[in-house]
Amino acid sequence: MFTVEIDKKLQLKLLQEHDAQELFTVMMGSKESLREWLPFIDSNEVVEDTLQFIRSSMKQFSANDGFQTAIVYEDNIVGVIGFHHINWQNKSTSIGYWLAKDYEGLGIMTKSVHKLMDHAFHDLKLKRIEIRAAIENKRSRAIPERLGMTLEGCSRQSEWLYDHFVDHAVYSILQEEWRIK
Repeated sequence: MFTVEIDKKLQLKLLQEHDAQELFTVMMGSKESLREWLPFIDSNEVVEDTLQFIRSSMKQFSANDGFQTAIVYEDNIVGVIGFHHINWQNKSTSIGYWLAKDYEGLGIMTKSVHKLMDHAFHDLKLKRIEIRAAIENKRSRAIPERLGMTLEGCSRQSEWLYDHFVDHAVYSILQEEWRIK
């Protein structure tokens, strides 16, 4: 199983079927805060829904099209981070993430995104990484800004969020920019 230690308290591990109950419980424990920005929260009604997500992420990994990992802090799953899709022809990917409300503000997500960016540029030899976040989602936008990503602009009405469209801030970083970090 793929596991990467970030520090003594924090690691990323490939999602496995046996993680479904814990992941579902964490997601439901932060449902209200996550729902504000993540359209899939309402479609996760039972553990089986989370298990289906894990199975699809396992297929994604086996197809060499990126992966999703559990963010594990002090031996507890506290969120998810991964590559949405890897465009091998253009050597690019995008990163998506969410974190349980009780673990915000501890640097967990910044460290996790940093580790994925290192992996993408050094191990996978990708050229470009993108992160998109709703314009009003200041906590999510703070991650690419902290990591020195370039704000390329706004993708207007980029995502349908329950009953309205939201604009996305589009951030990117290139491999040669990451090397100087």
